[in-house]
Amino acid sequence: MMEGFNIGKLRIPMPIVQGGMGIGVSLSGLAAAVANEGGVGVISCAGLGVLYSKIKKDYVQACIEGLKTEISKARAKTKGVIGVNIMCVLTNFEDMVRVSIEEKIDVIFSGAGLPLDLPKYLKEDSVTKLVPIVSSARAAKLICQKWKSIYNYLPDAIVLEGPKAGGHLGFKAKELEDERFSLEELTPQVLKEIKVFEEEYNQKIPLIVGGGIYTGADIYNFLKLGATGVQMGSRFVTTDECDASQVFKQTYLDATITDMEIIQSPVGMPGRAIKNAFLDKVKEGLKKPVVCPYHCLRTCEMEKTPYCIVAALYNAYRGNMNSGYAFAGSNAYLATKITSVKQTFLDLKEEYQNKLDSLSVVSV
Repeated sequence: MMEGFNIGKLRIPMPIVQGGMGIGVSLSGLAAAVANEGGVGVISCAGLGVLYSKIKKDYVQACIEGLKTEISKARAKTKGVIGVNIMCVLTNFEDMVRVSIEEKIDVIFSGAGLPLDLPKYLKEDSVTKLVPIVSSARAAKLICQKWKSIYNYLPDAIVLEGPKAGGHLGFKAKELEDERFSLEELTPQVLKEIKVFEEEYNQKIPLIVGGGIYTGADIYNFLKLGATGVQMGSRFVTTDECDASQVFKQTYLDATITDMEIIQSPVGMPGRAIKNAFLDKVKEGLKKPVVCPYHCLRTCEMEKTPYCIVAALYNAYRGNMNSGYAFAGSNAYLATKITSVKQTFLDLKEEYQNKLDSLSVVSV
């Protein structure tokens, strides 16, 4: 039986955090469904201003209204734990953090850069837990040191994302296939760094690991390694409650292992996506820069990039794969059907138990 864990005083009945997936892939629908099953449901803040542009013409204001609306919608559907994912590279990072804390979101997950000043946004009456996303033991140590020395605050948990994750990756391209950077290798390294702070300050810092985790057997393996919980994204894309279009979900069902490819994102980071005609055109140089209406990412230089990543991901979310593409984890091709979040949790529990049973047989 999979055991839950705590993030501060927040009780998580199942050791599963749903990864934040933008644009529009994980909104209130998916987040609430996951929370209802005992996991942590996560709303992605990326590109919310595009989704809510009809409410507010100004992109920044549309992002704020979109975030407030999605949090409210999720709260109306669940009493479970809801988080938001806010990338450090967002130009409106501060707005998204402030709004999330004001709306009393349970957890903020923040990566795509080091959120070194995240605790400064908390107020005396804030209830929001802060969870940085890292890709190395060095980054985990640095964040703990900075937060404690400047704000007298330690992370309420840490997410370690390995090189098999979907979307933007915190690794150099040459590191992605290097076993020294595998999640299995990184997990004990980060645990070692965390333990130093746990012992010195007598505070538990749960480690949540993600990147390529797809089955209940995977969950077992990483909990056995010492992780407190896991982060899963791709497994929840092919659910009824996932907020993306059916066409988007179908790309996962149609994908084979050879379709999972590493791309160079316009924001200057490698990323993992499902190969398609749009990405082929990018590689062939057939895509040209366009005027940027959003300026949503600090690291994006529109005059040098072949396409607007927000537009491409928004198109994919709506099902227009000719003008976009789907980010996906390394094992996304394993998807065979669309099912409910409830059934997905039941399947994960069964897979986990089957792993336990198989080990019992071997030990006998």
